[in-house]
Amino acid sequence: MKVLVADDDPGSLLVARAAVERSGHECLTAADGDEAWALFVEHQPDVVVTDWMMPGLDGLALCRAIRSRESDLYTYVVLLTSQGSRDDVLAGLEAGADDYVTKPLDPFVLHARLMVALRVTTLHADLAHYRKVLSEQARTDPLTGLHNRLKLSEDLEQLHSRSLRYAEHYCVAMCDVDNFKRYNDIYGHQAGDLALRAVATALVDNARTSDGVYRYGGEEFLLVLPHQTGHGAKALMERALDTVHGLEIIHSGDPTGRLTLSAGISAFTTGHQADVNTLLGEADAALYAAKAAGRNRVELSL
Repeated sequence: MKVLVADDDPGSLLVARAAVERSGHECLTAADGDEAWALFVEHQPDVVVTDWMMPGLDGLALCRAIRSRESDLYTYVVLLTSQGSRDDVLAGLEAGADDYVTKPLDPFVLHARLMVALRVTTLHADLAHYRKVLSEQARTDPLTGLHNRLKLSEDLEQLHSRSLRYAEHYCVAMCDVDNFKRYNDIYGHQAGDLALRAVATALVDNARTSDGVYRYGGEEFLLVLPHQTGHGAKALMERALDTVHGLEIIHSGDPTGRLTLSAGISAFTTGHQADVNTLLGEADAALYAAKAAGRNRVELSL
């Protein structure tokens, strides 16, 4: 672990540092509260062992500052003090400390506290990891590995707000696999799943790094294209449709004999600052127009 020790008493600081290093941990030291806070912000230690009374931020103020700083990782705080009354102990715990040690410092006691700190910080790190994994799973389509509608909603709202603020433009492209129900009826759902994965890969391969590709539902996909004009978006989607056609996935239920894709595009511009739902509706209408015009094509919203 990385341990920060803050104490204005040089002798106590020396003892604490020796105890920390003997326990096998990296040790940072500070002679006052302000220096301790600066080191905390820079190094994000796992454990802070801080004196109660010291120049600059005192121990309670340092505890409060640490707890007010949002982070996925937890910092275990031990107050080092000569004040051992019950009220003082409660004040320290209420300020955010996890434990306390009375002075003069006993290296064995500090070693024991660090063992507990290691268990607690490891548990918090594991929980943070699991929260991140669950958050990613909640925003990922399990079949294709693309982002899902929850992530789309978050990303699109963020992009829309930024585009409104800075007068930027973007496009959304809604795609649908042509005659997909018929494909499932002929070849089965397992083959349908494989086809959807192949289409998802084709869309990702044609998108820019800054673009977002999402599974919208069923056989529908949606692309969010920042800083893209309508004509630029149309050219990108036509390349994507060519890629899907080039996969040569046999589809006897489609007039072309292959699996194909249709797409509809709407654009947010300085002259057309529609809200997100309107843009999605316009892209859907353009997709319907592409279907009505014979499928395997891209249409721009008027």
